Amino acid sequence: MTFRTLDDAPDLAGRTALVRVDFNVPMEDGQVTDDTRLRAAVPTIQRLRDAGARVALLAHFDRPKGKRVPEMSLEPLLDDLSRLIGAPVRFAKDCVGDEAKAVLADLDPGGVALLENVRFHPGEEKNDPDFARQLAALGDLYVNDAFSAAHRAHASTEGLARLLPAYAGESMRRELEALDRALGNPEKPVLGVVGGAKVSTKLDLLKNLVARLDRLAIGGGMANTFLFAQGVDIGGSLAERDMADTARDIMEAARRAGCELLLPVDVVVAKEVKPDAEAGVRALDRIAADDLILDAGPETVARLKRAMDLSKTLIWNGPLGVFEVPPFDKATVEAARHAAELAKAGKLIAVAGGGDTVAALNHAGVADDMTFVSTAGGAFLEWMEGKALPGVEVLKA
Repeated sequence: MTFRTLDDAPDLAGRTALVRVDFNVPMEDGQVTDDTRLRAAVPTIQRLRDAGARVALLAHFDRPKGKRVPEMSLEPLLDDLSRLIGAPVRFAKDCVGDEAKAVLADLDPGGVALLENVRFHPGEEKNDPDFARQLAALGDLYVNDAFSAAHRAHASTEGLARLLPAYAGESMRRELEALDRALGNPEKPVLGVVGGAKVSTKLDLLKNLVARLDRLAIGGGMANTFLFAQGVDIGGSLAERDMADTARDIMEAARRAGCELLLPVDVVVAKEVKPDAEAGVRALDRIAADDLILDAGPETVARLKRAMDLSKTLIWNGPLGVFEVPPFDKATVEAARHAAELAKAGKLIAVAGGGDTVAALNHAGVADDMTFVSTAGGAFLEWMEGKALPGVEVLKA
């Protein structure tokens, strides 16, 4: 896939760049508690500043539903953002109109301004052409650096890109290149790991992956549904028993596509989900009526590690067990650390994403050792599902 980046942009000196960023950060008592998304935007901001452009940042925060909600203002981000870029950041109390124009007109080349929450306007989520034109009137070019919002066809993610020369920012570029290496044009063999609670929330994902991967390992609660569909007595375990036919359809689709499906061959069970609960390993024909399957067993993990050793590319979404509650984190941690070792050694391209996945990799202490970890959530999942993302489509060269 080819898309326009800042490498393709003409001379930026003296021009105003409207940069869509994702600043929907966790806040507590008016303070940023995790500045990951702010830091992700710094390389693009700095590149534009170094080129002499004026930088106008467009972002949303929370869900004000087209109304001005004071506690959802972006203004509290100013101090953290200024600290990260090492320069003062101006703030405009609106993202369109005279207020925004006045702030931008007062910027020197290399100056940065944060415009107020675009979702304060109903036209943002409706992708209203008039609102997009109001945004476009503020700048000379558009840069999308918010892959996490690229699955939304909103005015600041899609409409605006049709009105100005549009480019991917540095964070967006890294995300797209990593995902292309994982699914678009991967080195084969390709292994997928998909975990999580429910098959029903990842139907499109599973259907797309079995058609594109060489092997697919399924873990977490959704693996229980597949085991149940195979006639395994899963005791009192979490499962979508009404999805058994769907699970069998996916298994058949994998068989037809030549994708080897790796389901658990042993499991870790307990009578209740609580820290340091008494847990035991069970073969699939030894699960008691009151057992809860809460993690993958050691032989299942060993088989998954062997599959990683045989693969050139890994794409991972979702934990293998209830990793938040030790000891049911063991399978996820062991598998993640093995993937990270292979990635560090240059033997595996390991790309992971999704909220629980990021938390699990951080828990295992290996997020920085993977080839790429996406924090994009919904956009990452839709990409894995094979869906076109509106905010990416408009950047195609």
